[in-house]
Amino acid sequence: MRRIAFVNEKGGTGKTTLAVHLAAWAAAEQGARVLLVDLDTQGHAGKTLGLDVRTLVPNAFDWLTDREVSLAQVARSTGIQGLSVVPAYKQLRGLPAALAGAPRPLHRLADRLGEASGLYDLVVLDGPPSLGPAVSNVLVASTEVVLPVALTYLALDGCAEVARTVERVAEEESVPGLHISAVVPMLVRKTSLAAAILERLETYFPGKVTPGLGVYVRIDEAQSHGQTIWEYAPRSQAAGAMRTVVQAIWERGARPDAGAHAELA
Repeated sequence: MRRIAFVNEKGGTGKTTLAVHLAAWAAAEQGARVLLVDLDTQGHAGKTLGLDVRTLVPNAFDWLTDREVSLAQVARSTGIQGLSVVPAYKQLRGLPAALAGAPRPLHRLADRLGEASGLYDLVVLDGPPSLGPAVSNVLVASTEVVLPVALTYLALDGCAEVARTVERVAEEESVPGLHISAVVPMLVRKTSLAAAILERLETYFPGKVTPGLGVYVRIDEAQSHGQTIWEYAPRSQAAGAMRTVVQAIWERGARPDAGAHAELA
């Protein structure tokens, strides 16, 4: 079962937007049985698919902290056939304290995802904008990582830190094969600085950088209606751009890990 994590320590990079659209595309276009797990206290993965996450109980926090709560109780169906969501909300802020002292606390999500075996073909994990215990749980539970990177100078530091964190977790928590499979340039602009940052990313992550995604108002509008861009404006430029990006993520994850061979920053 393929398990893809979307991770970035900075907010506002489009991480959740990409996670939701990859999950929706895999269900609708690939016929996959997809589970989207939200580990962000904002609950945006569920919100952008039309769910009122404030009222959904139990949710991801209950599932991760109470073994009496089953995956079947927290996996909510969506308007997209084949796509289910484990919603999250502000309770997740208490996850580190709730797991403190528990055996193998960073493996709790991986252990709980054992319930998904045979029920789903793909698990998409939307991590919070941080590098704390919740993200470590996401990484331990994953087979690959997608890293959205805004083409801004300061984003390079965060990108390098995420790469180091992935390597550290893979080694310390014995997660063989965990790697960054795709790097997605976000907030793409036609400037010399953006071009320079993109060149740096392509050097550091050879063969892993996907086509980029610019800023599209239509995508924001779609999310405000609880829809993907393909439901809201299927013939728009934004829909075509998003399809190109998620297809590239899908394909790069199927390739062997090429590693990184240069200093990013």
